[in-house]
Amino acid sequence: MATNPSPATDTAAPTTAAAFGASFVDRMPVAEFVDGRWGDARLDPLQPLALHPAAHVLHYGSACFEGLKAHRGADGTVRVFRLDRHVARMQRSAEVLVLPVPPADLLTEMIVDAVRAGLDQVPEPPGSLYLRPILIGVDANIGSAARPSDDALLYVLASPVGDYFAGGLRALVVAVSGQPRTTPQFGVVKTGANYAMALGTTRRANAELGADQVLFAPGGRVEETGASNFLLIDGERIVTPELTDAFLHGVTRDSLLHLGADLGYEVEERPVTVEDLVTWAARPDAEAALSGTAAALSPVGQLVLDGERVDVGTGEVGPHAVRLRDALREVQTGVRADPGGWLTEVRP
Repeated sequence: MATNPSPATDTAAPTTAAAFGASFVDRMPVAEFVDGRWGDARLDPLQPLALHPAAHVLHYGSACFEGLKAHRGADGTVRVFRLDRHVARMQRSAEVLVLPVPPADLLTEMIVDAVRAGLDQVPEPPGSLYLRPILIGVDANIGSAARPSDDALLYVLASPVGDYFAGGLRALVVAVSGQPRTTPQFGVVKTGANYAMALGTTRRANAELGADQVLFAPGGRVEETGASNFLLIDGERIVTPELTDAFLHGVTRDSLLHLGADLGYEVEERPVTVEDLVTWAARPDAEAALSGTAAALSPVGQLVLDGERVDVGTGEVGPHAVRLRDALREVQTGVRADPGGWLTEVRP
């Protein structure tokens, strides 16, 4: 269960020129759950993990993770965005997967330590330091399909990143699918199986339709894409599917709804159907966007429905999506006032 003492093959200083999430800070906080208790966190070199071939995670998918960011402000201060919400969501994921739940103070400490270890590698805006806490079950027992892992490993990766979608700010193409993204009872959990279930559909949509993402709408009811929540925007309103256990409760989504209300938009959380999308897209002032930690707020210019391409409004990046995206970034970088405990400063 311990980390492998062999050094990593590539620990060169990462840059945002690498693909999103493919470059890493050369140290990572690690903690272990053994004999019914969590041990103290330590800071290890970035290196391969030593896992028994029978480890629970490799056979029964006992793994969950989080994704959040630290941003460098105009004043040089590095701040983690909505740390407490991400910690709480990871604890919920661990509960659903029947993994040992890391205490909030331990997980918070490890995330802050990961940022501190990479302070000199946090890019200037619009770049950021992407943080990935991971929790895995490590019991060496292939006969444990019907019971959870008693032991677990928790670690945090830090990755300097730029824009999630290649090409920077642009209008995305999103294909609409009637398939579910994942099983309903796991929709609120950040676990790898959810993303794997969406991969085939997303890959085909990209290859055959040139789509950047797929919007899953089982039974004609809009939920989310493979990695983001979905918003409809115009000059007066922000409309988004109401939260259910079938899809992830995005922290960025929540943040944008709060900021949108502060900026004077009427916020509607309600059921959204595919028919609603078509009606909305036909309006000249219509906008749509994806929201998430990685995607931030990414405008959608075109939907693909049953092979037919439908422009959302003008089909271009709209002014209201840009306004909301800018407001989000201004909060994250300390330019706009913190709405209420959203930022955690990290200093050497």
